[in-house]
Amino acid sequence: MNIENIKQPFIEIFPGDFSGNTMQRNTPKVLFSIVSTVGFDHPELIAFNEKLSQEIGLGTFHKKDLSFLAATNLPNYIKTYSTAYAGHQFGNWAGQLGDGRAIFAGEIAQDAGKKTEIQWKGAGATPYSRHADGRAVLRSSVREYLMSEAMFHLKIPTTRALSLCFTGENVVRDIMYSGNPQEEKGAVVVRTAESFLRFGHFELISAQREYETLKKLTNFTIENYFPEIKSANEDKYKEFFSEVCKRTADLMVEWFRVGFVHGVMNTDNMSVLGLTIDYGPFSMMDEYDLNFTPNTTDLPGRRYAFGKQGQISQWNLWQLANALFPLINDEKFLEEALNNYGTYFWKSHDEMLCRKFGFDSIQNGDEEFFTNWQGLMHELQLDYTLFFNELEKSRNEEDVNFSSVSYSILDEAAITKLDHFMKAYQKRLLENKISRSESLELMKKSNPKFILRNYLLYECIEEINNGNDEMLKKLTQALEKPYEEIFPEFSVKRPSGYDDVSGCSMLSCSS
Repeated sequence: MNIENIKQPFIEIFPGDFSGNTMQRNTPKVLFSIVSTVGFDHPELIAFNEKLSQEIGLGTFHKKDLSFLAATNLPNYIKTYSTAYAGHQFGNWAGQLGDGRAIFAGEIAQDAGKKTEIQWKGAGATPYSRHADGRAVLRSSVREYLMSEAMFHLKIPTTRALSLCFTGENVVRDIMYSGNPQEEKGAVVVRTAESFLRFGHFELISAQREYETLKKLTNFTIENYFPEIKSANEDKYKEFFSEVCKRTADLMVEWFRVGFVHGVMNTDNMSVLGLTIDYGPFSMMDEYDLNFTPNTTDLPGRRYAFGKQGQISQWNLWQLANALFPLINDEKFLEEALNNYGTYFWKSHDEMLCRKFGFDSIQNGDEEFFTNWQGLMHELQLDYTLFFNELEKSRNEEDVNFSSVSYSILDEAAITKLDHFMKAYQKRLLENKISRSESLELMKKSNPKFILRNYLLYECIEEINNGNDEMLKKLTQALEKPYEEIFPEFSVKRPSGYDDVSGCSMLSCSS
């Protein structure tokens, strides 16, 4: 790897705290702090994303690169830092948060002005660790490494993972916050993104009334990541907010398309670039349930349930609007932009469902069709991904077995309801103005054959803990082609034995 390509323009643009003091503390009037990685004596490489490394200009891995990937014995020219931000957590203002266990190496400049930021997760404490140790466990690191790449290959905007390493030390965690902490293997992930800027970066500065710095940060963001914004006057801030709204809505629709549930959509976990960021208690949905949340911390209110992700993203945008108000200073515009968000989201959502069903456009009566379908899915406990795979088989005149994709036993009444639905579906297909083959192509592009289910991640983590990386290799191969069925054994519903397993169906923010 050519780590000399990593530069640090962020430090040049925004003066920060250069003391190098990583003690947890408030850092008013500071956007970032210089910190040191903890360093590990016996790191070991678990996985390296060679394709991503080539893509972003770091090149081929060599054994000597392990020290960099494990944030150990770094070159003197790399000045590591972490950023300060704030946020609303579960609907409440939490004040300063910041990168508690994420430490930046810098960024790589690529062709056409594109940049890629590089950071470690789990490389030690920062001023924003809130008395935590800044480490990461293998369990959560494997989940992020694999899931971020799975989302990328599903064509969903996301941060990505470059490498996964054992740190050689054990870390103590209470996985379910039950008062039963256990030692687990430590790990560190190198993750990448065009930018890790979050709603919370803007919230913190605005809350501190640092309006000149807020303007500088917003200008920097527009100039570097929003080339479509051409306005030179104050209207650019309106365009910026509108574009963040659009990117956020597009991301939510994509989450709905594949059944992804983030689990902890606090404003500090929202990317202004519209990326999926911070993989904690996430889950791909098995049985269809709008009320499903994988996060035990989110019970019983289910604020971040699957079906609420659209409205929660709008609520989060309200908080960003409040933060940007000193620059925009137009309450009517912001209200209209946020109201338009709902209209745009639902139109995009229904267009997405049309593609999943193989419909060429929204027709009168589709809203009722979708509502009836949702009720059927929920009542019969049908697997979201596998249902559409069976539906695609029906289009190819193959044998369809909805019983195999249900988490309940389908009795005669249930089979009758499915028959009625299929008749309504066939009738609706007749309204298409595109050919049968074009309709099928819409379905194939919209409905994955493989999703990275939590039980698969759980099994993979168990195997890695036992010194076996075969499943890791198979999952990596499968997630790179999610619209093909490479390993049929992965395209099945969740085994019942995993229904109540901690770290599988039941997750916490420690996951």
